[in-house]
Amino acid sequence: MTEEKDLDKRRSDIEQEVIPDEVGSVKIADEVLSIVAGLAVSEISGVAGMSGGIVGGITEMLGKQNFSKGVKVITTGKSVTVEIYVIVKYGFNIPDVAIAIQEKVKTSIENMTGFDVVAVDVHVEGIRRQDDTALEKDIAGDDTGTLEEDSKTEVIEP
Repeated sequence: MTEEKDLDKRRSDIEQEVIPDEVGSVKIADEVLSIVAGLAVSEISGVAGMSGGIVGGITEMLGKQNFSKGVKVITTGKSVTVEIYVIVKYGFNIPDVAIAIQEKVKTSIENMTGFDVVAVDVHVEGIRRQDDTALEKDIAGDDTGTLEEDSKTEVIEP
């Protein structure tokens, strides 16, 4: 029975980090960390958008802005690993954009939460041209070579 309680506590800690203080505790959900990361990425020059797969595209089509789209957060205690999936604007140096994303996300999460960001992994999922069409890898996971449709673009196939 004790093992089951320990497992439940670990699951709870992964879902929401608990920060004890003198008055009570502060719980920060992973979704909040995702939103902080997404907002940080939105401030980086050269980022055309976030790649959130099918659900993200549907969210955009419905007119809702989802700042956690394209962000995956893994918490272990007060340590955080973040995975960012982005579309870069054509003409920008991809490694420079990725480094700027890593630095901004790490700084933002650490300053706002006090958590230790151990890694920010950036996955460049596509390039957006100035005419607003995106060339993205197939998000569905099949290796057919087709390019996925962005919510504002046409499907482009090789």
